[in-house]
Amino acid sequence: MTRYRIDPTRSRLAIDATSSVHPIHSETTGLEGWVELGVDGDGAVDGSVEPAAHVELRVERLRSNNPMEDRELRRRVDLDRYPTISGDLLSMEATGRKGRYLVRGDVTFRGVTRPSTDELQLSSDGGDAIRLRGSSVFDIRDFGMKPPKVLLFKVAPEITVTVDVVAEKTIAQKED
Repeated sequence: MTRYRIDPTRSRLAIDATSSVHPIHSETTGLEGWVELGVDGDGAVDGSVEPAAHVELRVERLRSNNPMEDRELRRRVDLDRYPTISGDLLSMEATGRKGRYLVRGDVTFRGVTRPSTDELQLSSDGGDAIRLRGSSVFDIRDFGMKPPKVLLFKVAPEITVTVDVVAEKTIAQKED
């Protein structure tokens, strides 16, 4: 089993939503956490080793380039009570397509934890880093959040969250 530390400067999270006026896009770096898994010489996950991961993002990092939308997001999330979004990997299975895995985990947002299952792409540079990419659709109402509605401006409750995580072997692992 190898432990990788998520590089917050090279890892990204994007959130896309639709509204009655225009699309909404927030993107940020700053993901933090770790990934533990066995990777063979071809960059494939070793299925005999139980993978684990934990990722967190401070909500204040989300930016849409629209200060009004950003303020409304922070208000609805209740940033003072729920400053982070987190995810924990529970399982990872090969899909039969090279580098593609079905992942199951828990996502915690606004103090509510919900299960999530989706496909993730894993690649290895053959050295000390791995990259994990994937997207999932969430309904914010499942996390106790009402979609914003101001006059004619309505936001759809479904959002797409896309992650692009770059993680490097921890120093202890590099020395082994």
